[in-house]
Amino acid sequence: MTKKLFKSPFLSIIVPLYNEEVRLVNLSKIYKYFDNKDLTYEVILINDGSRDKTLKKINALSKNFKFNLISHQKNNGKGNAIKAGMMKASGKYRLFTDIDLSTPIEEFNKFIPYLKDYDIIIGSRKKRGSQLIIHQSKLREKLGKGFTKLSQWFLDLNLTDFTCGFKCFSQEAAEKIFPRQKIDRWGFDAEILFIGKKMGGSIKEIPVVWKNDSETRVKLPQDIFTSLSDLVKIRYNNFRGRYD
Repeated sequence: MTKKLFKSPFLSIIVPLYNEEVRLVNLSKIYKYFDNKDLTYEVILINDGSRDKTLKKINALSKNFKFNLISHQKNNGKGNAIKAGMMKASGKYRLFTDIDLSTPIEEFNKFIPYLKDYDIIIGSRKKRGSQLIIHQSKLREKLGKGFTKLSQWFLDLNLTDFTCGFKCFSQEAAEKIFPRQKIDRWGFDAEILFIGKKMGGSIKEIPVVWKNDSETRVKLPQDIFTSLSDLVKIRYNNFRGRYD
């Protein structure tokens, strides 16, 4: 198993964790994939106030894997966890992915040809060429489409998928975007893409393979309403100059 740590890796892989004692087995898939790539990398795990055995299992995994660990006492939200990981990262490029691997880690192969040409590369479940192995419920899909249309209109962003948990940033883009991030929970995806565009960053959408995880953390309807209110917050923050 991987035991190397690099001071200035090519890639930082950021993985937020909240009550993930069962799905932590997927960590080995991430290491296996990148160990077979001709690049240096670091893994950053963020334990976001887990109340199960996640932290205990992370500590056990440190015997076989090298990673940087950020552990929060309380749950601060996925957006906050991603921000902490991005601020800790030292890679030339910085990828965040969910531990459920709804987007298989091998989909990073599709990102590699575009790394030099774009500041931000995001996985899309809705762009032509994407492949959905397991769909969400019809209700979730309809709500997701509605959120996408509102985000496009409200934030003036011509993107097909704001919330896929598979996004990569150049070091320069990450260092501009994440210190300005204000939203800690579900609306953070739209916010960081809005800031990225505002900072002049180029964004590339890549159609990816994706499968729905039935144990998703998204709760209906409260998280949908929270995400919608976050769109208003983004516009308000921008009006107040908080992203400048």
